[in-house]
Amino acid sequence: MEKMERRHGGHDMSSMGGMSMGGPNSFQGTNMGLAHDFWYIIAAVLGFLALCRLVNLYKSRTRLQKRFANSVQYPTKPSNKFLEIWATLTALVRESSYPQLYVPSSWFSWMTPPPLGRVITLLVYWAIIISMMTANAIKNDAFFWERIGFRNAWITVMQMPLLYLLASKCSIIGLIVGTGHERLNWLHRWVGRTMFVTGAVHGWHFFTEWQRAGILEFQMQMMGMVKYGMAAWAVLGWSLISGFAPLRRLGYEFFVLQHLVSAVLFIWLVYVHIPVYARWNVWFSIGALCFDRACRTVLLVWQNVKFRPNRSKCKGGQRIGHFAQIRAVGDSITVINIKDVHFKWKAGQHLYLWAPAIGPMEAHPYTIACAHQLPGTCICNSIQLVVRKHGGFSKRLHERAMKDHAEEKKGNYTVFVSGPYGMPPRLDIYETVILISASTGASFTLPILEDLLANASTNCVKRIDFLLTTKQGEEIDFYVKRLHEFLDGAKEVGIELLVHVAITQSGTPSLPPFSILPTTRERERTEGKSSSRASSWDSNLGKTRTENSPDSIQPSGDQEKRANTIGGGGRDVEDIIFSLTPRRPLSNASVDSHVHYSTTRPDIAAFIRAPVEATGGETKVVVCGGPSLVAKVRNCVASLADERAVHKGTGAQGIGLFVEEYAF
Repeated sequence: MEKMERRHGGHDMSSMGGMSMGGPNSFQGTNMGLAHDFWYIIAAVLGFLALCRLVNLYKSRTRLQKRFANSVQYPTKPSNKFLEIWATLTALVRESSYPQLYVPSSWFSWMTPPPLGRVITLLVYWAIIISMMTANAIKNDAFFWERIGFRNAWITVMQMPLLYLLASKCSIIGLIVGTGHERLNWLHRWVGRTMFVTGAVHGWHFFTEWQRAGILEFQMQMMGMVKYGMAAWAVLGWSLISGFAPLRRLGYEFFVLQHLVSAVLFIWLVYVHIPVYARWNVWFSIGALCFDRACRTVLLVWQNVKFRPNRSKCKGGQRIGHFAQIRAVGDSITVINIKDVHFKWKAGQHLYLWAPAIGPMEAHPYTIACAHQLPGTCICNSIQLVVRKHGGFSKRLHERAMKDHAEEKKGNYTVFVSGPYGMPPRLDIYETVILISASTGASFTLPILEDLLANASTNCVKRIDFLLTTKQGEEIDFYVKRLHEFLDGAKEVGIELLVHVAITQSGTPSLPPFSILPTTRERERTEGKSSSRASSWDSNLGKTRTENSPDSIQPSGDQEKRANTIGGGGRDVEDIIFSLTPRRPLSNASVDSHVHYSTTRPDIAAFIRAPVEATGGETKVVVCGGPSLVAKVRNCVASLADERAVHKGTGAQGIGLFVEEYAF
């Protein structure tokens, strides 16, 4: 005992905190200084990112001013030397951050590493952490073990507030840098993993010192805070392991619940483990957690409680919650119409849905599948969600919708929403927009397309290429109907819109590219609204059958069966007329636009290259899908930008990328 007191500078070990942060000794000043420096670095990085955001806002304003003035042919090109330099720097950052290695194995795809930009961010973060872990600490003297032990205690706890800030849905960091909380979640996970490692280094050095001194058992019995520290590290380890994708997918609802409990338990364990003068890190974390929960609670109440509901309308106007209708589309899709939502949203944002009758204790995030008020609804501000059946809540939701349909019920429910969350990309400042989605990823890209067309007079967009890939034909019928509406809208506003649908179900016969023309019933429905439009369709139909011969191929009996399968929804063969003609480039704005179908996997690189090479301004690529599609698009955009030497003296304009990857 006397030996240990001498080695700790004569201070009583209870004041030292043992395995905790260290008492009033020579280590404390240096360690606290490093913890403060860490947050200075975080503040500097946030300030730099905020400055970049301001420059981009200036760039956006300049482009829109040129667009409104009609002063130049390509308003999205840099207009001065400063913007040229900024465009070059942006291109360099994009090319170095987009590439991603994808692990194609079905069992190990979850081990796909982050894209290169995130890898670089992590390496820089780890370099800072490692330098702080070791700076002036590795000295071969009597205090070697405890010096590193105390140092890593501070290095671990100083990251704790960042961990909780990055987990917030009402994210202060996201507000500063202009991004949604879901796009910061990856860094939240890696900060937690880093804390697990630094916490292990902290504990291992103290245990080694005690073992070498022969007092390990004595320390464990005498110092209760050691057990709290071990428990905190165990909770951190459990959160790390349970956060891996395969375990999350076994029971996502359980994962969310236990993760919240673990977050609160971890705060308490660290609080009782560390000394008073280090608890400002814990209080900082508690503040971040409470601020997030308070904001979300206020948002939840404001969005779901109406003090003066309008009950004069046919449905809706509920004082508590929202009136919602659910219906099943095919074997895997559920459409939810939520009425009388009294808040605004942006295309691409998402909200959390709570349906007590289907999931009493569950709230799940879903992308809002419409950009504006749904046409034909009697309740203002109605929104729509498209949910694909997986397991748990989404499976029960689909089964309930199927049951209601079988029992001829209307499928009316009271639901609660929280949101909207997310900061979708700003696309009105690009000349060409490429939207790529897989399956229900169209719920993200379709509202963006709708919004661009609705605001065509106030944006720089001249061309939009839309690609939807899906494994099953039944999924696309819901989306294709909306796409035909958008094609008509694109003609009216003068935007060139090309739509491609690829059905990649294994075993589906391969067909040449073809275009879907409107059905007889669809023409009859629109004839009263626009006789000229119906005549145009009839004219196109006649050209397909006569003028394109013999290049065009008339569907045989087998092809008609395939067409019926691809069309989905159980429609009759005569309701779908396919023109099996190769795609032709459009010279005018969507004059001959159709929905182009194929039954083979699309060539993503070729699909992106064509509009990029045709445009005279900057292009934005938006992709929403699984890891495989996202990685492919990332690599294609990076490769094409490098090949064209974007903003490096060749005259080639920038290619931006926005990724919305769905995973659970």
